[in-house]
Amino acid sequence: MTEPSRQWPLWEVFIRSRNGLDHKHCGSVHAPDAKMALQNARDAYPRRRDGGSIWVVRAEHSVASDPDAKPEMFDPAEDKIYRHPTFYTLPDEVNHM
Repeated sequence: MTEPSRQWPLWEVFIRSRNGLDHKHCGSVHAPDAKMALQNARDAYPRRRDGGSIWVVRAEHSVASDPDAKPEMFDPAEDKIYRHPTFYTLPDEVNHM
């Protein structure tokens, strides 16, 4: 009989730089709750004040694609032109894309 784990839950950490548009995964921390996970992430990951925003997500809530399903997930779909960014006309206000 194995003893139940006494380790705190694992949280995935994502940081957005001040001038960035998206959050990037930078690592993981253990913490008993979201507030402590944010504090641990703040202490462990931002470098030289480059952080603009931190997200923490319980690792058990993340879902990943099956590596064996790679062809169905990532092979090009040439017959689906709506997936290509050139199919859409963007308004002038969206000039950063």
